[in-house]
Amino acid sequence: MNLNQIHNVYFIGIGGIGMSNLARYFKNLGKQVSGYDKTPSALTNELIESGISIHFEDSIDLIPTDFYVENTLVIITPAVPKAHSEWNYFLERDFQVKKRAEVLGIITKDTFCFAVAGTHGKTTTSGILGHILYESGADVTAFIGGIVENYNSNLIGNGKTVTVVEADEFDRSFLHLHPNIACITSMDADHLDIYGTSEAIEESFVEFASKVEDKSKLFITKELPLEGITCAVNEEAIFKAFNVRIGNGSYVFDVQTPTEIIKDLYFGLPGKHNLMNALMAIAMANIFGTPTDAIASAIKSFKGIKRRFSYQIKTDKLVYIDDYAHHPTEINAVHQAVRELYPSQKVLAIFQPHLFSRTRDFADDFAKSLSAFDEVVLLDIYPARELPMEGINSQWLMDKMTNNHKKIVSKSDLISTILASDATVIVTIGAGDIGELVPSIKKAINETL
Repeated sequence: MNLNQIHNVYFIGIGGIGMSNLARYFKNLGKQVSGYDKTPSALTNELIESGISIHFEDSIDLIPTDFYVENTLVIITPAVPKAHSEWNYFLERDFQVKKRAEVLGIITKDTFCFAVAGTHGKTTTSGILGHILYESGADVTAFIGGIVENYNSNLIGNGKTVTVVEADEFDRSFLHLHPNIACITSMDADHLDIYGTSEAIEESFVEFASKVEDKSKLFITKELPLEGITCAVNEEAIFKAFNVRIGNGSYVFDVQTPTEIIKDLYFGLPGKHNLMNALMAIAMANIFGTPTDAIASAIKSFKGIKRRFSYQIKTDKLVYIDDYAHHPTEINAVHQAVRELYPSQKVLAIFQPHLFSRTRDFADDFAKSLSAFDEVVLLDIYPARELPMEGINSQWLMDKMTNNHKKIVSKSDLISTILASDATVIVTIGAGDIGELVPSIKKAINETL
C-alpha cells in the first residue's frame, strides 16, 4: 500500500494512546483525518481541538461522506468488537482496513526506523530517544505510548525520514515493523492470555531481534539470550553507565561507549530502571551519530512521561506520585525508586490490578511486590478487554499478601481512605481507569495541606 495515494484516514478507536499519535501524524502529513471512539477523553478533546472530527456513537450515518471514496485508509484498534457496524461497513465495501501495527509497519518500511522493544520501559526509552533526536535536529517523528511532559503530546516532531516507534509485543504487533536500529529492554513473561507460555513470548522477541540483521545495531541487557550490543548500569558492558551519584535531585553519571567516556550526564527521572532506559536511548542515539553534547543536553532536559512516576504533589509534608505500573517487575521498580528517594518515610500504595488473566498469572509475584510497601489499598480488578474469571478478584490477591496493613476499598471510598492514612508518601499504581481518579485525589490532598 502506498500512503502517498491515501487522502483520507479514518480511525475506529481514535482515542487510544497509540491510535491518537497516528491520527496526529497523518494530520501533520496533510491527510484528512476523522474517527470514532467509545467515550470522550482528554486525548479525543485534544484531537478535536486540532481540527479532527470525532464522534462517539457507532453509527454509519456519522461517518463523514468525504470518507466514502476509494483513497480512504481505515485503521482499527484490536479493542473494537467484531460486531462494530462502522468496521463492518468498511469491510463489506472492500476498503483498505488495517490494524495500527500494520500501518506502523508500512511507515517504518519507508523510513529509517528506531524500534524500542521490551515488556517494560518501552515508553520512557522511546520518549527519551525521540527527545534526543528531535533536540539534535534529526528529521524525526517519534510515536510514543504515553504523553511526553516536554511536549504534552504522544507525538514528537513531524519528520519524514526518521521514525521512533515502540515495538509492542502485544498480539505480536512488533513483527510488522522494519527496524534499522533496535533495543530490547526486557523479555519478562506478560500477555499470557495471548501467548500462553513465557517460552512463546521469548520466541516472539527472538523473531523480532532477527529483523535487525546487523547485530551492532541491536542493543540488549546482559541477561537476555540474544546476540547484540550489551548495555548495563554499574556492570561491565559495551555501553556502561557508571560512577552514578545523586546531585540536586538528579542522577549524575558517566557513560563508557566503545570509543569514549561521556562524563557528568544529568538525568532527572528517579529509579535504576530509568537509568537503564536512558542508557539504551543514549546508546541508540550514539550509534546513529548524534553529537555527544546534544545527547547530554537532551538527557538533562527530559521531563518524563505522564503516569510514569509522575509527581502530583511534592512538598516537605507529603509526596503524591502516580505511576502506570501494571506488572510485578514494574511495581518493584516503583518501590525501589520510592525507597531510594524517601528511605525513612511511610509509603501508602494504592493499586488497581489490570486484567483478570494478568492478576491470575502473576498473583504470587504481585502479592510479594505489593507487600513491600508499608500500607496497601487495593481497588477491584480493571477488566479492560476481559470478562470476569471465577475466583479471580482483589480479595483473592490480597489474601496472598504478607503485609498486615492492607485493605480493599471502592473508588467512592478511596479519597477518604487516603486522607485517613498517616503515610507521607502516597503512590497510585495501575494501567486501568485509576489514572482518571488522580485529579480528584490530588485536589482532596491539597485541600488538607
